[in-house]
Amino acid sequence: MKPVLVRELIGASLREERVAQARTLREVSKAARVSLGYLSEVERGQKEASSELLASICAALDLPLSVVLSMVSEKMAMYERVPTLPTVRAMAQAAA
Repeated sequence: MKPVLVRELIGASLREERVAQARTLREVSKAARVSLGYLSEVERGQKEASSELLASICAALDLPLSVVLSMVSEKMAMYERVPTLPTVRAMAQAAA
């Protein structure tokens, strides 16, 4: 099985949100002040976004960074086939 990379999950999450907002790469790249090509590479998981760049893209999408990181965490948990933190907490409460 091919290992999943965090940069790929970040890119997929950003792309999902951009598409859900019906916005183009050009619109978001302009608002984030990043080149269209670079944003495209980030979305495709080919480039690792710095924390500054990620914050700028999130701001352009009006999306809190914590939401993106949560989306990435959920995707990684599904890939690794482990329960997410809310599931673990619910299981612990049920057992108590």
